[in-house]
Amino acid sequence: MPELSLVHLARQPKVPREHPPLLILLHGFGSNEQDLFSFAPVLDDRLLIISARAPNTLEFGSYAWFDVVFMPQGNQINPEQAEASRQKLISFIQEAVQAYGANPRQVILMGFSQGAIMSASVALTRPELAAAVVMMSGRILPEIQPLIAPPEQLQGKPFLVVHGVADPVIPVKDARFSRDLLSKLPVELTYREYPMGHEVTLDSLGEIRRWLADHLTQMLTREGETRA
Repeated sequence: MPELSLVHLARQPKVPREHPPLLILLHGFGSNEQDLFSFAPVLDDRLLIISARAPNTLEFGSYAWFDVVFMPQGNQINPEQAEASRQKLISFIQEAVQAYGANPRQVILMGFSQGAIMSASVALTRPELAAAVVMMSGRILPEIQPLIAPPEQLQGKPFLVVHGVADPVIPVKDARFSRDLLSKLPVELTYREYPMGHEVTLDSLGEIRRWLADHLTQMLTREGETRA
């Protein structure tokens, strides 16, 4: 496994392809690269899957993209750490594409909680690096809004936002804020709420699997048309 700037796990695609599509998984606060990687066996066989570890250590086996203080009036983040992690992810995506021979036009970012926040932060500010985004139980940081790329660079980019109506960590109102913000951009938005907390359920995972498969097929079809 190549040594890149972020510790990671990788699963090669089960369907051989010279330059495979790449799914990058980003875990939440206090977790690690093993967490979302547990979904790899049930995700699309055509995908090269990489699960990255956040750069900030909380304790052994526990990492974060940025520090956060959970308060009744809202979560207070460390914006400097969030920005540093955004920059590290930008570099890591480019490293991973090169090291694993992935197709740079077929990179999908999929994150949970803080990982969803980071996925959106990169995709909205550097849209050329992400062909599609899956946000699970996350939100879009206000700090990112001034950095959002021009509309023409975001045209048609697929976003799937999945959130629990009973989420006690990132309230559903934050997901609805993200929905409203994305609705004003020329992206292709799919928004789903589920009767769940801060988690991934069988129902929400089923939606994600179907969405990934559909959009991956579309990406591969477009690539074939481009080559033709």
